[in-house]
Amino acid sequence: MAKEFVKDITSMDEDFAQWYTDVVTKADLIDYSSVRGSMIIRPYGYALWENIKNELDHRIKETGHENVYMPLFIPESLLQKEKDHIEGFAPEVAWVTHGGSEELTERWCVRPTSEVLFCEHYKNIIHSYRDLPKLYNQWANVVRWEKTTRPFLRTLEFLWQEGHTCHATDEEAHDETKRMLEVYADVCENILAIPVIKGQKTEKEKFAGAKFTYTIESLMHDGKALQSGTSHHLGDGFAKAFGIQFTDQAGNLQYVQQTSWGFTTRIIGAMIMVHGDDRGLVMPPKVAPTQVMIVPIAQHKEGVLDFAYELKDRLSKSVRVEIDASDKKPGWKFNEYEMKGIPLRLEVGPKDIEKGQVILARRDTGEKIIVSMEELDEKLNQILDDIQKNIFQKASKHREERTSIASNLDHLKNNLETKPGFVKAMWCGNRECEDKVKEETGATSRCMPFEQEAVSDKCVCCGVTANQMVYWAKAY
Repeated sequence: MAKEFVKDITSMDEDFAQWYTDVVTKADLIDYSSVRGSMIIRPYGYALWENIKNELDHRIKETGHENVYMPLFIPESLLQKEKDHIEGFAPEVAWVTHGGSEELTERWCVRPTSEVLFCEHYKNIIHSYRDLPKLYNQWANVVRWEKTTRPFLRTLEFLWQEGHTCHATDEEAHDETKRMLEVYADVCENILAIPVIKGQKTEKEKFAGAKFTYTIESLMHDGKALQSGTSHHLGDGFAKAFGIQFTDQAGNLQYVQQTSWGFTTRIIGAMIMVHGDDRGLVMPPKVAPTQVMIVPIAQHKEGVLDFAYELKDRLSKSVRVEIDASDKKPGWKFNEYEMKGIPLRLEVGPKDIEKGQVILARRDTGEKIIVSMEELDEKLNQILDDIQKNIFQKASKHREERTSIASNLDHLKNNLETKPGFVKAMWCGNRECEDKVKEETGATSRCMPFEQEAVSDKCVCCGVTANQMVYWAKAY
């Protein structure tokens, strides 16, 4: 590796946190703002989010949901209606106390999530079983007053979608909770090339006010876990607090069963930490704002730039392609687009034009491939597909290598210290043991996976008989 090309990026193994900061800023994803813990998402970073958003939005609509928009502010009295919910969010809420120079008679909170707003609306529009189900989704920003922040992973303000649905029965709500988790898993694995573990959160880790929470968990390069999407079965707790009732087919008054589910810009942080390397970003082709970057070689020579622009017009029909016709040296351009994670670089110069070929350089492997002009369109798509598969397989292999089994607390602690990652271990179900694991090791229960294994017959903490396997890890 040419060290001078990557001097601005700290090595991952030297300081992973600094590597991450270097990448998000040097690759033009974000800039810092004067608002503590908030970020400016730059055009390249926002284009990435738009591609992710479009993929997810399409799937949300395919499953019958409609997009709506709720207010930014929530009156305190409305938030207080669901006690468990407000207690869960209380430390993270930002409050508005003045409007202009006048003190408000009641505080407003800046939405940390919109359950109560949806509930207030649903109370007004749901009356009969004919009004169900209500399948709504919102794309919005939310605010949570985080103490420690990091771009994309944990910021005071972030972008997300939040789905909020109402159903006639518990079974329908349960099916919805599972269905939307599968949608999230599909986007992560098939679009972002991030392998995930699907499972249920423990009672301690579930969403405040929920009956239960389903989650997808992914593993970063440094062995820490990241919650990558959650889907919550809310039961009828919110419905009872807000009086959301409907008349069923028998003429009886019933409370609705609700769900909520969310996917945020923190997934960009996951993508960076799962696929990135010491040269910078590695973008999955399916969401890369630019899939192919054309770099003309010896562009001052007659016909080279004209040929490159003609090539761009031709390829733009099938891929997201850009051209760098600036007067910067080719080596600088190579480094720049490797840092930005662009999946394929296309080099073309006078000799290539003469031979009727181009050179393709893969970001994931560094391999250079000579391709004839006749085969180019077909080859581009084949190679992009192969890059997508390759980075998923690489991430899956890393997760497999960083997943271990522990039978007791000392074993668990040793695994986390010597080879950070997921640790599979049995749990008796008691909160005391879950708390002790965190206290002793710094790891939390990430999920109780749907695909269970009997890796032992005793609880990793207390040693009593246990039949629930849990993924444990230190997490972002």
